[in-house]
Amino acid sequence: MCGIYGSTIAYNNSQINEKLERSNFRGPDKLKFDHFGDDNQVIFGHNRLAIIDLDERSNQPFTYQEKVHLVFNGEIYNFKDIKITLIEKGYKFNTTSDTEVICAAYLEYGESCVNHFNGMFAFVIYDKIKNIFFGARDRLGQKPFYYYHNGKNFEFASQLSVVQLYNQNLSISKKAISLYLAWGNIPDPYSIFNEIKKLRAGHSFVFNLSTTEFTEKTYWDIDYKGENKYKGSFEDAVNILDHTLKDAVKLRLFADVPVGIFLSGGVDSSVIAALATKSTNSKVKTFSVKFNEKGFDESIYAQQVADHLQTDHHVIECNYEEGKSLIIDFCHYYDEPFSDSSAIPSMLLAKHTREKVTVALSGDAGDESFIGYHRYNWIKKGQLISSVPFFLRKIGASILNLSSSYRLQTIAKILSYKTADDIYLANMTHLNPSWIKSDVDYLDLDEIKYLKHKNKNLFERISDFDLKSYLVWDINTKVDRATMAFSLEARAPLLDYRVVEFARSLPTSFKFKGKNQKRILKEVLYKYVPKHIFDRPKSGFSMPFSEWFKTDLKDYVLSELSDENLEHIPCIDAKLVSLYIKEHMEGSWNRFTIIWQVLVLKQWLDNNGKGYPIK
Repeated sequence: MCGIYGSTIAYNNSQINEKLERSNFRGPDKLKFDHFGDDNQVIFGHNRLAIIDLDERSNQPFTYQEKVHLVFNGEIYNFKDIKITLIEKGYKFNTTSDTEVICAAYLEYGESCVNHFNGMFAFVIYDKIKNIFFGARDRLGQKPFYYYHNGKNFEFASQLSVVQLYNQNLSISKKAISLYLAWGNIPDPYSIFNEIKKLRAGHSFVFNLSTTEFTEKTYWDIDYKGENKYKGSFEDAVNILDHTLKDAVKLRLFADVPVGIFLSGGVDSSVIAALATKSTNSKVKTFSVKFNEKGFDESIYAQQVADHLQTDHHVIECNYEEGKSLIIDFCHYYDEPFSDSSAIPSMLLAKHTREKVTVALSGDAGDESFIGYHRYNWIKKGQLISSVPFFLRKIGASILNLSSSYRLQTIAKILSYKTADDIYLANMTHLNPSWIKSDVDYLDLDEIKYLKHKNKNLFERISDFDLKSYLVWDINTKVDRATMAFSLEARAPLLDYRVVEFARSLPTSFKFKGKNQKRILKEVLYKYVPKHIFDRPKSGFSMPFSEWFKTDLKDYVLSELSDENLEHIPCIDAKLVSLYIKEHMEGSWNRFTIIWQVLVLKQWLDNNGKGYPIK
């Protein structure tokens, strides 16, 4: 887990060093850069967080056989198996790292080497013989990759701000701001700057240094056409999932540094903790967050699971002042507007977990793969609503809109959408986007195809769509930046592509039957932890910001989002947002989500956007 950097732009050594210092929190163990190629036109740099083979022999940029140079962020969990195969083919190794294995695999398999890797990664290889960069991002986008290509030069990094530094040819994207206000994040391949893009998950690229041509291609995708269907019994599927997850957890427990588990007490993190205790003889360290506010403290459930599994459990108490400081420094780590407020407790959890371990396993991706979100449950109601003739729904909506009730107006908005697909997309963006001033079509995204087809039922299409959008754009971004802010590596066994592919092949009833969500995952869990511990409603991972905005943070919000300041924020209706803030402070309407989004955008513009034109 590290920060990578590379460029063909002729920066001086002082500038390169400053760029790497900007992302030093991603890898504080070693900062290093080298020049390669004819006239030293290639710069590769690296911030190392040493996890496997702590010896300096595995520092990067890494050179193999004087043929290829590599910078790599992430982990290849199955590198030992790949290494055995490569040794049989005559390759020799001087380290015990996965870094060296990537280089040898590229020489043996070429661009298809990525198909052999089970892991989370973003890497670039400089092939001296072919005079090209070959790079790739992992299948589900756990690791970030930003790049700048102006038709001549090419620059890349793990953090957008690193590419931004000393680049005088950037402009802020009005489209990206509009997409952010709708989705709460900036969807791939866009970034907040028009000229900087994100490499899509499951994609590789080639940059030809001779011709300066950049080409990108897909090397992996989910089976959204539903062609690979599991035919076995539910009991057999439980056993297959149990076995696959055990292997995924075991692979991710390997490290040359201490490893722990994020344990919220929910199904996903509990099954990971349970399987971890079965995969090691040492006592597993687990970590959870405690909030004092009523309705936000779930630590008691994590403690129950930890007691049953007999883990070395650590409860981190949320401190208001500490949380406030993370809000103020938020954009330093997230680099571009990002409004998932659970990023703050994620950062708190990572900060204190890092005091005990360097690697932490998480339960991310269980909801997407196994139909676990609340919204999947109420989408059943959306199906019923969409079955009512549209003209009748429009009449009902017009009547309900006469009410001042937030609940009734929300129902009215839902009634106004033609299909259940549209209802879902509205929920994932904004049921009432009237405060966003933009002519950008925020549904004009490639990922919409995973929802808008008829190859699968609604729940499977929604699940596919969330895997390709919400998981990549939001969840993985949140976890990567939150953990790397404190030099902590997060690993997610449920994001093992074998688990994801198996889940995609299963009948919907194996995952969601009646009101039982994540059915098959729960059956695996109940082999190790008593069912009665989980007989409670599902809860999310959040902080009491809605209340704090009316109390402890009220002055901060009113100062930052004054009427004068709102007028300078692009793509919003300043007067309407001002009204929303007033409604929230009075307690007549919960406008927290919108307030937080605008607050994050203003913070980014103040800290990173000065001097750049908005186009």
